[in-house]
Amino acid sequence: MRINFPIIARTVGGLLLLNAIFLLIPLAFSWHYQEGDFQAFFFSLLINLFFGSLLFNYGKKNDKADVKRKDGFLIVTLGWTSLAVFGALPYVFSGEISSQADIIFETVSGYTTTGATILTDIEAMPKGLLMWRSITQWIGGMGIIVLAVAILPFLGIGGMQLFMAEASGISYDKVQPRIKETAQRLWVIYFGLTLVLLLLLMAGGMSFYDSLAHSFSTLATGGFSPKNDSIGHYNSNYIEYIITLFMFIGGINFTLIYFGIKGKVSRMWANEEFRTYLYFTLIVIAIVSINLAIFQKYALEAAFRTAAFQVVAIITTTGFGTTDFTSWSPFLTMVFLLLLFTGASTGSTSGGIKIVRHIVLGKNSLLEFKRQLHPSAVIPVRLNARTIPKEVIQNILAFIIIYLSAVLVGTILLSLDDIDVASAFSAAATATGNVGPGIGLVGPSENFAFLSGFSKLVLAFCMLIGRLELI
Repeated sequence: MRINFPIIARTVGGLLLLNAIFLLIPLAFSWHYQEGDFQAFFFSLLINLFFGSLLFNYGKKNDKADVKRKDGFLIVTLGWTSLAVFGALPYVFSGEISSQADIIFETVSGYTTTGATILTDIEAMPKGLLMWRSITQWIGGMGIIVLAVAILPFLGIGGMQLFMAEASGISYDKVQPRIKETAQRLWVIYFGLTLVLLLLLMAGGMSFYDSLAHSFSTLATGGFSPKNDSIGHYNSNYIEYIITLFMFIGGINFTLIYFGIKGKVSRMWANEEFRTYLYFTLIVIAIVSINLAIFQKYALEAAFRTAAFQVVAIITTTGFGTTDFTSWSPFLTMVFLLLLFTGASTGSTSGGIKIVRHIVLGKNSLLEFKRQLHPSAVIPVRLNARTIPKEVIQNILAFIIIYLSAVLVGTILLSLDDIDVASAFSAAATATGNVGPGIGLVGPSENFAFLSGFSKLVLAFCMLIGRLELI
């Protein structure tokens, strides 16, 4: 199949133009706070505009052709890597991060909504750069490809393949018959929820700057914060509950959120993945809460609030923190280690394996036992009262095997850096799952600055393939 390079160039160019538009926000904060990073954003903006326009205009020679499946996956891959390169320019020009490996790590961690950082003193960074960190997560949260399909209909190309390449999971429900309208509605919901969270955080006493930065990171289930102590800096029960709620919302399939807004709540509840996501989250919160109240001597409300915040932060792969969960007990440390492999819903902004894949894996495993007892019986795997095709089940099994293999390979490569096995394993798992904190040397109270350049590049690659869902 012939690759349509003009279409790929035109779309990637459009993404860089979008990147340039988003750079206007930190540029404004840099001008306001006058902390020395204005020129860095100004030159980054010009470079994104130049190369974006160059690629976009090059693609005009074939702007009526449709995007094939191979083209769609190439656009997604090249789009994300291009954003990682051009999105790193503010760090390069500002000189605030000197190591190239550190710049790549921080940039990829942002766009992939991982939230892992190499910064040892976050609050010492210029506010423009800190805002840019959060914006990169907001861009990556919904997926820049879906965003482009919604905002750049004048590309003159079909969007279905792009949405399929970016959408996570085994399938997705189209909100409207046309994919452009679907993407537009998802983006409007994403923007609207971000605005609501911004207002709620400001009502809780958080400054406009901090509220905006945390709103970008929360809905994207990213985890970057402009504070060294993350959400724990504010010591506010109100803020913790609000952030917990919106992290959970960020982990819901956005098409289901759309149906809920339209008053079709029954359609949300009929979704098996949503029910499992809700029940599983509540069960884990209950287990952690009881443990904190009995063994860690937390007050009941504090036990519930702390457990809810940390559990939702890890399940949704947001990675915000109010405390170091690895200091509680070995049992709870193991619980949170296992949560690194869950993820929230398909069609959400979260990373990880995703709940629906666990559901299908569990159902298929149980049915294998039944098939052994009844070899001639035809017992299909069903999800939401629909039979799942065998090729989809095989795809899920292959995904999980490749996912775990990627974590294993990452662990082996990190161990070459003389890192203990537990820290290496959790670092590879948290990077591939786009979670952020792990255990051991990369726990919630630590960061990734101590790693060698080689290890940081390994983890950056794990973040990228995790965000692109491997296959």
